[in-house]
Amino acid sequence: MSIELDSPRTAARAGRIAPRGLTPRQAVADRVFRGALLGATLLFVAIIVGLFLELVRGSWESIVAFGPRFLSSSEWNPVVNHFGALPFIFGTVVSSAIAIVVAGIVGISAAVFLAEFAPMRVARPISFFIELLAAVPSVVFGLWGLFVLAPFLGSTVDPFLQRYLGFLPFFQGTIYGIGLLAAGLLLALMIVPTVAAIARDLIVAVPNELREASMSLGATRWETATRVVLPAARAGIIGACVLALGRALGETIAVTMVIGNRPAISASLFAPAYTLSSVIANEFTEATSSIYLSALLELGLILFVISVIVNGAARLMMWSMLRSQGRRP
Repeated sequence: MSIELDSPRTAARAGRIAPRGLTPRQAVADRVFRGALLGATLLFVAIIVGLFLELVRGSWESIVAFGPRFLSSSEWNPVVNHFGALPFIFGTVVSSAIAIVVAGIVGISAAVFLAEFAPMRVARPISFFIELLAAVPSVVFGLWGLFVLAPFLGSTVDPFLQRYLGFLPFFQGTIYGIGLLAAGLLLALMIVPTVAAIARDLIVAVPNELREASMSLGATRWETATRVVLPAARAGIIGACVLALGRALGETIAVTMVIGNRPAISASLFAPAYTLSSVIANEFTEATSSIYLSALLELGLILFVISVIVNGAARLMMWSMLRSQGRRP
């Protein structure tokens, strides 16, 4: 005959609450605290739903007037009230894709180095400066990108890429310095601290037993870091990349200063472009007609939907990964 004792965690999983012998005052405080947490959660959900409904209400005139072709049209002519969002969607997606690829590679590599290989006297100051970089205002990044990054790209990097990779359509065309590539690299610099700092904390949190077991089997430190530590922290690192991508999608001022602000679609990364947030910031005060203002609000709605889709897809990916590892999401 065996007696099974339910721990509080087991009881919670089974849908029961283990008795704790609370005093009446503690029981009231416990209920108040749970109610406050529930209220805060519902308030957050209400804000998100309210934001979505307000965007739909504000953009309804544009939705009715242009319908689905608003997403596929490339014309943006406020003079004749013809509006299309495709160039802005293209600029937002491409610049953010460049940013997350570059920031993901650099940020995760930096996190592995700082957590696994760098001496403590080196890792601590570098980690501090990486986190300090996240506190720099966007407009400062924009000014640096406009006066330093864009001229450097236009005089050095872009000609080099065109000379050796010019057979690809991505590196053809006139070189301006500003454009999609400049915006993507500037965004990468802005979101690298998020990826590096969070990934480093997650790698440090991986149990040392995994490292010791791997190295006891003859693996090198590099093999342990890449084949044991990184897979163990993979779900969290993906979450860090999605958090950084969310900032890249919505960044406004810095991107506006270096992307060129031209509503056109081009295969070349050297060409000027536009993003959803940039056109809203640039033209919102110029929207004199109701249909113009409604079209800008619909761009905001599209950006909101893109952000929700990206975060939802990342969440599903993390759930799938955690379940495959036998862990609860």
